[in-house]
Amino acid sequence: MRKSGPPKGLISYIVLELLAERPRYGYELLKEITELSGGHWEPSYGSVYPILYKFEEKAWAERIEREDEPDRKYFALTDAGREELAQKRKDAGGRARDFADVILGFYHVYVAFATDDRFEIHDGAGWCFDETYSAWIVEQMIRHHERDFGEFDRIDLTPEEFVEQYGRPDEAEE
Repeated sequence: MRKSGPPKGLISYIVLELLAERPRYGYELLKEITELSGGHWEPSYGSVYPILYKFEEKAWAERIEREDEPDRKYFALTDAGREELAQKRKDAGGRARDFADVILGFYHVYVAFATDDRFEIHDGAGWCFDETYSAWIVEQMIRHHERDFGEFDRIDLTPEEFVEQYGRPDEAEE
């Protein structure tokens, strides 16, 4: 179970990957990360800039000057940064469960707001917590799945049956 927010190290990993493509500045990284999330998540300046400064301190990235944009602080990945990225790529493979926990956790809270009498949430800004909006959210997930992976096939297994059939390699680490 996750305690809060995106999986630890997610933003650092994404920043390393984006810097591996080409030098970038902070706001550009924020826009790219927001775009990766389909516009549904935007990290704060307070999360990206400290990462860039940490990368600079650890010699994973270096500031570069650009004559065409002298006021912007561009960062480029160093050889040490590429080595760190190679390690982060290995580490990221074990984070799928963290992602699933975040997605499912927030969905469960959404449904609790819709169905649990302890919450008296008023509709706002055209959105509400109900069955119709819940179905729309699930539909969007299916559409994205089909766009990225092909036809969606339901998996009619309980969580326990799923783990038994497909396993959870990350459970051995706990």
